[in-house]
Amino acid sequence: MNSAAMMRYSHSRDERYLSQAGGSGRAARKTAPPAAARADAAPRRLQVFVFSEPERAGGYGRNWDGRAVGIGGRGAVLGDRGSGYDLGVRALQAVAAAYDQRGVWPSLGRRLLRALQLNEPGDLMDWARTAEREEIARLAAEVFAARSRRDKLAADILADAAGQLARNAAACARRLARPGVRIQFVPAGSVFRAHPSFAAQVGRAVRKLWPRALVASQVLESVPDAAAPVKRERSSGARGAQNAVRGKGNKNPRPEAGPERVRSRRPSPTEQRNPRSRRLDTLSLQRAIRLMLAEEGRVPGKLQAEHRRMARLIQAVVRAFRRGGRLFYVGAGTSGRLGVLDASECPPTFGAPPGQVQGIIAGGRPALWQSVEGAEDQAEAGARALAYRGLGRRDVVVGLAASGTTPFVWGALDAARRRGATTALICFNPFLRIPRARRPDVVIAPNLGPEVLTGSTRLKAGTATKQLLNILTTLAMVRLGKVRSNLMIDLHPANAKLRGRAVRIVRELTGADAAGAEAALRRAGWNIRKAIALPGAKPRTGVWGTCPPSTRP
Repeated sequence: MNSAAMMRYSHSRDERYLSQAGGSGRAARKTAPPAAARADAAPRRLQVFVFSEPERAGGYGRNWDGRAVGIGGRGAVLGDRGSGYDLGVRALQAVAAAYDQRGVWPSLGRRLLRALQLNEPGDLMDWARTAEREEIARLAAEVFAARSRRDKLAADILADAAGQLARNAAACARRLARPGVRIQFVPAGSVFRAHPSFAAQVGRAVRKLWPRALVASQVLESVPDAAAPVKRERSSGARGAQNAVRGKGNKNPRPEAGPERVRSRRPSPTEQRNPRSRRLDTLSLQRAIRLMLAEEGRVPGKLQAEHRRMARLIQAVVRAFRRGGRLFYVGAGTSGRLGVLDASECPPTFGAPPGQVQGIIAGGRPALWQSVEGAEDQAEAGARALAYRGLGRRDVVVGLAASGTTPFVWGALDAARRRGATTALICFNPFLRIPRARRPDVVIAPNLGPEVLTGSTRLKAGTATKQLLNILTTLAMVRLGKVRSNLMIDLHPANAKLRGRAVRIVRELTGADAAGAEAALRRAGWNIRKAIALPGAKPRTGVWGTCPPSTRP
């Protein structure tokens, strides 16, 4: 959208509103300007746009002869004041300063810790040193929420930011016209759209600096293209990411035709009502407990029927690991969180490299503890997430989706297939109709039946997902030789409890007493595998079985 089109404006004595070019439908026709106000015409009234985005903020205007002026809009690195990132940085600085000066952790700080799932002020400072700009920008929502609870720190941050945005807008106006000229100031951008009270606050500050200002009551959803050169650079970067998703060396930049949809022949069991729990709200507590345990008890038998497909997937993961490949779990909501959980437990349990098993959740890190609206519906985001992890042919991608139709998961699976990776889907909808061109190499889809609480897939579906992932990584690591008998010989003993476990493992495998086992571990740097291989630390007969696990198929 060009800047002239963005500035088409309709007026009446009692009503002012903006009409964005390129609109369609009844609303666009209703607000269309007169024929004389074409997209290539100068604006009928001098306008200044004041915008606030997660990482950009500033002012932009254009007068009657087409001369344009922009202030700010250069991005977070060059310090745009009033952007979401700027508000997040100010919040971090304010709570740190308040803590230093008063020795009491402020309420805004408590809110930030909760939002980030951190435990102490020191954790927040550590997080801030490595946080991405977009992560810091998300803290702006906590600043607005705190102000709604009359938090003084948050109110001061927003008042200062509103004043800076107003000063930018007024400076832009002064470069376009002489003082006293009637100018309309138009708020734009996602921060204002999400927080209209902030737009109104900026409007009040603008009126103090430019008494004849007309402040539009509606907020534009997008920022004018001419507002900052960095927007065009970011767009080219986004195109590069799309090319990365399609794979290196693709000479055709056009997007591929949309794939045939994955559908369900019947409603997914995960969305149906359970006839055994229709009276859940009136059952006695004891009967409700027995009902839930009985429903959960149905899970193992249903998974037993999938043992052949489970074995195929485990073998594929073992082959990948032996070739230097990785295992990726991709999911949304509960499924995604369980994938991240299983991935995070592999390094301490099996001494696996941190990147060998990875979890990807729709919506990213914030989705681990809160819902990220619409994240699971973005198929392209799933594809991008894998592209930026450098997915290759040696890797395995396991999609986790209770109903089996999550777009984010299928976007990732489609991208994995194009890149030659092994793919698998774990779901609980046996009625899926998957097009041949999109079908994963392994599909595990037991019918667990409806949930006790209709649609709550954190129940049986969550239990089954956790069991499947436990089996997958545990048996894959066993086949890699990380287990002797049923003992973890690559355990990372990072605390007192695990060091005690390491001593017991060495004792079990060598017959040494506690002092000897601990001495061997200290000599080996608390590496169990090395400790049991030291001279004099001979394993007990029969501990390994008939052959070392690493040689088994």
